Amino acid sequence: MEMKLAKKDWLFLFMCMVVGIIAEEAFFRAEIGISYLVFLTAFYALFFYRFRGFSYSHQRFGYLVLICIWLLAAGYFINDNLFFYALNIFGIPALVIFHLVVITGQKSIRWNKLAFISYLFSKFVASLKYNFVFASYIGKFFKQGIEESRFQVWKKVGIGILISLPVLFVVLMLLMSADTEFERLMGDIPQWFDVLDGEIIVRILVVVFFTFAFFSFLQTLIQKQINAVIHSADKQSFKMDAIITITVLVLINMVYVLFTVVQFKYFFSGTLQGNFTYAEYARKGFFELLFVTLINLTITILVLTFVDRATGFIKRFMQIMLTALVLASAVLLSSAFLRLSMYEEAYGFTFIRVMAHSFMIFLVVIFMYTFIKIWIEKLSLFHFYFISALLYYTLMNVINVEQIIVTKNIERYEQSGKIDVHYLNSLSYTGILGLIELYEKNPQLPDLKNILLERQNEANLNKIPWQSYNLKKIQANEEIKKLQLE
Repeated sequence: MEMKLAKKDWLFLFMCMVVGIIAEEAFFRAEIGISYLVFLTAFYALFFYRFRGFSYSHQRFGYLVLICIWLLAAGYFINDNLFFYALNIFGIPALVIFHLVVITGQKSIRWNKLAFISYLFSKFVASLKYNFVFASYIGKFFKQGIEESRFQVWKKVGIGILISLPVLFVVLMLLMSADTEFERLMGDIPQWFDVLDGEIIVRILVVVFFTFAFFSFLQTLIQKQINAVIHSADKQSFKMDAIITITVLVLINMVYVLFTVVQFKYFFSGTLQGNFTYAEYARKGFFELLFVTLINLTITILVLTFVDRATGFIKRFMQIMLTALVLASAVLLSSAFLRLSMYEEAYGFTFIRVMAHSFMIFLVVIFMYTFIKIWIEKLSLFHFYFISALLYYTLMNVINVEQIIVTKNIERYEQSGKIDVHYLNSLSYTGILGLIELYEKNPQLPDLKNILLERQNEANLNKIPWQSYNLKKIQANEEIKKLQLE
């Protein structure tokens, strides 16, 4: 790869360094808050500057992904959920890379095909190669004007220094242990270099890493060095026999018919046999039913994707069997949803339980579309699944799941007098606001006052840097400071 850099490329490299400094300041100085939005603003300003006048592809889909990226980043500023905080550290960069590759690629490239994964990987590999080529280019640049013989001398001197370092380390350790004065002298050497701070060196290395990561990736995208051809239709080598598939579907549906009869006879009708309470019955079966539902969805997708296109009676019968499988999955989801609701009424609301509820609602949407796909073959499954999953994940980041947990648990406390204050304390700052609300209603709750006293001391001692500025955190700290704990 022959590299030629114009003045605008060097200017762009300098701008990448500025954004690299912003990235280091935003992510490595304090807990992430509003700093993620600041970084995204700088990064996309850099991107749109470099790609000004560029003809983008898949623009409507690109706008959708871009909006989701900004909403996810805004979650660091608006909410403070620890689960999404950790997940989005990797999720948002992956989504940004996906977004940039989609909108800068050729219009013939279809992001909803499996071949796009190889195309995405090829872009990543190309950006790595670009860094090596750029390093070689810089080496040739500094080599200009230096005689070849002199350059070789300095090169050999450098190699000699690298070779001697381990030997010098061993010799110095032995000499220092042999002579106290020599050890004292060597111990004073670091003081000669007090100007150099280890933290500064690490920060410089981080900035350099971000600078060349941004530079190489965006340069690779704009130069279109990868001529990947992705066909609009993926040719499938693997096929499933229609008769075998129908046999499997018939046997599975027979089991689901029997299970459905049991559910309507005992569970949905409100009569249970044996010594089970509804909470115990719910806990016993929820995860199993949800797992079976996911198995059904997988079977349906495999059949719709890999089974030979049959005609006539076989085709219609297979569609009927798939429809029965989807309806059975609806019964399973309904049973699992009710079981979880009863379990929450008995033991309270937690993050996992509320997320499980939301995931089941998401599965309902997925199954509804899959049901339509069974009868309308031209629809694309992956296209809808990806967009639905992206919107679902973004929505769960935006709505503040922990606020729902706190509200539901307080409502349950008002009805039953039961609440786990330690669980609310394990949540983020939304949980603290919930504890303050509980204290105002009943300050005599066991352990509640001690928890709030500890939180109040933390709020009085902690200073929030600008990177960690978060609306929920500021609100909770202000409320806990004003709280009069008797």
